[in-house]
Amino acid sequence: MSRPSLHADDEPRAVVVNIQHFSTHDGPGIRTTVFLKGCSLRCSWCCNPESIKPAPELAFNRGQCIGAAACGRCLPVCPAQALHVDSSDDRIRVNWELCNDCGECVKACPSRALYRFGKLMSVAEVLAEVERDGAFYGESGGGLTLSGGECLLQPDFSAALLESARRRGLDTAIETAGNVPWAFMKQVLPHVDTMLHDYKLTDRGEHRRWTGVDNARILENYQRAYREFPEVRFIARIPLIPNVNDDEAHIDAVLDAIEGHPNVVELELLPYHGFGESKYRFLGLDGGAQEFSPPTPERLAALRQRIEKRMNREKGARH
Repeated sequence: MSRPSLHADDEPRAVVVNIQHFSTHDGPGIRTTVFLKGCSLRCSWCCNPESIKPAPELAFNRGQCIGAAACGRCLPVCPAQALHVDSSDDRIRVNWELCNDCGECVKACPSRALYRFGKLMSVAEVLAEVERDGAFYGESGGGLTLSGGECLLQPDFSAALLESARRRGLDTAIETAGNVPWAFMKQVLPHVDTMLHDYKLTDRGEHRRWTGVDNARILENYQRAYREFPEVRFIARIPLIPNVNDDEAHIDAVLDAIEGHPNVVELELLPYHGFGESKYRFLGLDGGAQEFSPPTPERLAALRQRIEKRMNREKGARH
C-alpha cells in the first residue's frame, strides 16, 4: 500500500481533490471537508470517480471548449499528442489512451475546459484553507472532516493534519470505508473525535460483487476500532442503493454489528444520488452509475423507522 509523498522538508503531503467549505453532513456542526485522492474500493455506484486514482488526473469539459479556430492553444503543448480537433464542431477531443496527465494543456487552456482533479498540498497549506472558516466552528460545534477517496490510505498526512487541527482547537472527523491495513487506522484514530464509517454490504460475496473486494478486513477493523478507541464517537453509515443493499437483512446485520458498542452513537442512511454522472464523461470513462436510482421516500422512511425502533430499544436497555 502506497504511503503519502514527502517533500524535501519531510512534511507529509497528499493529493487533495477538493476542499468543501460550509459542509453540514460530514460530522457535527459546520465543517470544512478535505477530500483526498485515492480509494481501495471500486463501488459500482461511485459518484466521485475523480477520487479513485491516487495521482492528479486530467479532466475535460467539452462544453467549455472555445474551439480550435478561436483558440487551439492546447494542441501544440501536448507532448503525447493526445489532443486532436473534432471536425464536426471544431472542438478539442482527448485520446485518453495517449494522455499521460502531464498537465501542460491545462496551463494553456484559457476557458478551463481542460483542468486537473487533484493537487499536491502540505499540511500547512490545507490548514490555512480550513482556518478560513474558523469563525463558524466554535458557534456550531464544527471543525475539520477528512474524507476521500479513502483518507486512511495516506495515514502519515492524515494523522499530521488532524493532530495539527486539534492543537488549534478544531473538532476533527474522518469519513472512511475501512478497507485499509489496521495499522493505518490505528495511526490516525488517536487524533479523531468522530469517525463516520460505511457499511456498504455485510454479505461477503455481495460486497465483493459490488465493490471489487472482500469485506472481512473492513468488518474486523470496525470492531477493533470500537474496542480500542472507546473515546472516539462513531457514526455508522449505509450508502443506500436500491436493489443492492436496501433490504431489511442488511439493515439488521449492521445493527447487529454495532450493538453493544455505546460509542457507536448513530446509524445513518445515505440515499443514492446521481450527481456525479457528468464526472465520468469529463474523465473519459465509460458507463458510470446509470443503472442505479435513488430510493423512494417511502422505502427510506420505512428503513429509518426500523433503525430508530431498534436503536431506541438498545439505548433504553443500556440505561
